[in-house]
Amino acid sequence: MGVGQVSLGDLVEKIAALPGVREVGVEKGEVVAHAEREGLVALMERLRDDPLFQFAQVMDICGVDWPERDQRFDVVYNLLSVALNQRVRVIVTTDEANPVPSVSPVWPAATWWEREAWDLFGIIFSGQPDLRRILTDNGFDGHAMRKNFPLTGYVELRYDEDRKAVVYEPVKLTQDFRKFDFISPWEGITTLPGDEKLHEERQE
Repeated sequence: MGVGQVSLGDLVEKIAALPGVREVGVEKGEVVAHAEREGLVALMERLRDDPLFQFAQVMDICGVDWPERDQRFDVVYNLLSVALNQRVRVIVTTDEANPVPSVSPVWPAATWWEREAWDLFGIIFSGQPDLRRILTDNGFDGHAMRKNFPLTGYVELRYDEDRKAVVYEPVKLTQDFRKFDFISPWEGITTLPGDEKLHEERQE
């Protein structure tokens, strides 16, 4: 353990005492804190500025879709303290209608990840001044990482040589969706393709 670094158990206790934290524990060697959505920005400022924590960097923000839940989305924040060599994961929940407060005032780099979470999941971030698509194009329909989004999408994009323009068209499948059984074609095989004549000669 480095100078100034606290144990995971001590870190859990200190984070559990913060306002807005519902529960906290250790999962696979990392501290995971579940927090209230309404107090998120104040909590993140405390985790960044308090000398006990010094989580100066947000390494990643991502969404997770649980469509069977009323609060179907998890928004996951992975924070790093270089000074104390510690990591923490903060998780808040929301649905399609209720926004999550943007943490871009705390970490300006969060804008990129909040845009990604909105683009792919449709998670709304209040106070985010640049909430627009970042990975899909501006005409994209829906949010591709939701679990109820069709694998084929709704439209396909292609360049039309006759029109000299990019066009959107409904997805056309060249064959029906097939159900694969994932059984190896070599299991139980007695005759390799092309060897049928050899077996016929042996029978004669």
